[in-house]
Amino acid sequence: MTPAPERVVVTGRGPVSSIGTGVAEFTEGLRAGRTEVAPLTAFDTTGFAYANGCEITGFDPAEWITRTPVDRFGRASAFAVAAARMALAEAGLTGEDLRDRPGYIAVGTADGESQDIDALAAGTIAHGADAVDPALVERAATHRLSASIAWELGLEDVTPMTFATACSAGNYAIGDGLDAIRFGDADYALVGGADAVCRRSFASFYRLGIMSPDRCRPFDADRQGILSGEGAGILLLESLTSARARGARIHAEVLGYGLNCDAHHAFAPEQESVRACMEAALRDAGVRPGDVDLISAHGTGTKSNDVTEVRAVKSVYGDRPPPVVSLKSMLGHTMGASSALGAIAASIAITEGFLPPTVNHRTPDPDCDIDCVPNRSVPADVRIVQNNGFAFGGNNAITLLGRYEESR
Repeated sequence: MTPAPERVVVTGRGPVSSIGTGVAEFTEGLRAGRTEVAPLTAFDTTGFAYANGCEITGFDPAEWITRTPVDRFGRASAFAVAAARMALAEAGLTGEDLRDRPGYIAVGTADGESQDIDALAAGTIAHGADAVDPALVERAATHRLSASIAWELGLEDVTPMTFATACSAGNYAIGDGLDAIRFGDADYALVGGADAVCRRSFASFYRLGIMSPDRCRPFDADRQGILSGEGAGILLLESLTSARARGARIHAEVLGYGLNCDAHHAFAPEQESVRACMEAALRDAGVRPGDVDLISAHGTGTKSNDVTEVRAVKSVYGDRPPPVVSLKSMLGHTMGASSALGAIAASIAITEGFLPPTVNHRTPDPDCDIDCVPNRSVPADVRIVQNNGFAFGGNNAITLLGRYEESR
């Protein structure tokens, strides 16, 4: 008889975001509905009519990177390493504790180290290919987002993977880590996503006409698009057996996930495939729609995405779905980090008992007729959260997190 798959739980969380770094600050930011929007400084914005975003200020990688020369990492890798360190610290573990145990590292991203790629392109244009900085070339490789965590923590028996499925990549990484543990391929997994604000991403969205000139207003009748954001979210996953054996505090259980790709359109989401992905995630988690207390939406604040997502939600949940919130209203669009930060926020909603708000909300849109928890967080008994992540090309990924209960 085949043994039942291991249950997988979250014992450590590492958020790096514009509204707070570390669980305490991030929780406070979510509860307060904080948003930090300012003119972008990561690149020269001359020529753009507007260029606002949600950059992280005051981040010093040397506070977190202690084993490896800091200049070996680009900004996104530094975010990922810092977030991994935070996750281990919350779990009461060190790299030494995990060094000889089989592990899995998965980091999702949209742009990798595009700040370094931008610098390489600018240097080549200005000075020619012979003047290219070899250190920048090495740093720009996308695989380093996951490998950097292994290097910095001194982990020797790990499989590092980087998922480049853009805005859903964090959920891809979480789902892959879930499978690695529940089917016995790893004792633990460090999973999530990371991205840094960069010219390439901003210019692409600006040219598509979906970059908001001021604020991100998901589900609002006057919404105008996204804002660039950045950061990282890394979760430490363990088997329930492992967590119990060492007396770890369990913040949430990863109940299941769903993936699909419809390849319907380069940019436009497709309602039926989003619906199918939700149903797959619920099925994998063994959860009925009526059991879900909160949906953390992809919620970009674009006209088409929000309407399509709401319609897909209602096709699964009926006309009165649970509250549907968008963290992007606070964080901006953190790209590959977005659904990973969403998973951390889901665990916080479960443990701290509140619904994070959708801020900047002014005018309800009848085509987005949901409870988006406008502008202020609300106390709530949250047991199960659906965490949505959708990406260009129809790459959909959804995770389900729940309150840990002895018998499920």
